[in-house]
Amino acid sequence: MCGSVRSKDYGNDVLAGDWRRPRKGQIPEIPAERDLVVEDPDSGFCGAVVGCDKFGVTLEDRFGKRRVFPLAKAGFLLDGKPVTLVRPAQAPQGPRAPARSASGSIAVSGLRARVAKESRIYVEGVHDAELVEKIWGHDLRVEGVVVEYLEGVDDLPAIVEEFAPGPERRLGVLVDHLVEGSKESRIAARVRSPHVLVTGHPFVDIWQAVKPRAVGIRAWPNVPRGVPWKEGVLAALGWGDDVGEGWRRILGSVNSYTDLEPELLGRVEEIIDFVTAP
Repeated sequence: MCGSVRSKDYGNDVLAGDWRRPRKGQIPEIPAERDLVVEDPDSGFCGAVVGCDKFGVTLEDRFGKRRVFPLAKAGFLLDGKPVTLVRPAQAPQGPRAPARSASGSIAVSGLRARVAKESRIYVEGVHDAELVEKIWGHDLRVEGVVVEYLEGVDDLPAIVEEFAPGPERRLGVLVDHLVEGSKESRIAARVRSPHVLVTGHPFVDIWQAVKPRAVGIRAWPNVPRGVPWKEGVLAALGWGDDVGEGWRRILGSVNSYTDLEPELLGRVEEIIDFVTAP
């Protein structure tokens, strides 16, 4: 186990010398089994293994913060000694479970791009579109449904009219901050068509639909009125002032549907069902 204090002064122990380039067989290879506790010696980050794939191993510390590290040779410390983590071998016994996509659905192997259907899903902004793509992209490619972003919903009624929805041309719209009495709810109420579903989540911004623990924070900060929400969040978290970089940090922490709030999950699944219904 690793303590809360880290020192790079290891003295004349096993870390002395060029331990990053060990002789063959000198550093043991350890399967990155779930709950194995290791330390990254460069950053001092210590945590339990919660996932491992060809891209690297995901560690979670005792505060719930997660980080991904490459499976480098002699890249970790186990009980203070260098080890090489490798992907665990799959158990040979029993039927093999079907592969799952990031949304939790059964992944379709050998998928080829399908001709897009006329039905569409509209979201408010590019961040919304990127998050939907990361979690539901596989499902949408299977169905042949395209996601587009609107840069706001102020002109939603006119956009819907221009889209010309019909029985074979359905439209699903995902709206941020769709709560009673909000501007967004009043705009959504003006759209009336059996071939259009306008629904949404209660969060001020799609950032909030990512669970705080996935990002490594206790909670999303409260931003005072009059302060742009994204900029206020960055300032409160000490993440600088680059909104794009902040979003890349958030999106990079999302690995599956379990990293998202149920209020978003349910609405996106509802929209996908609506636009793909026979």
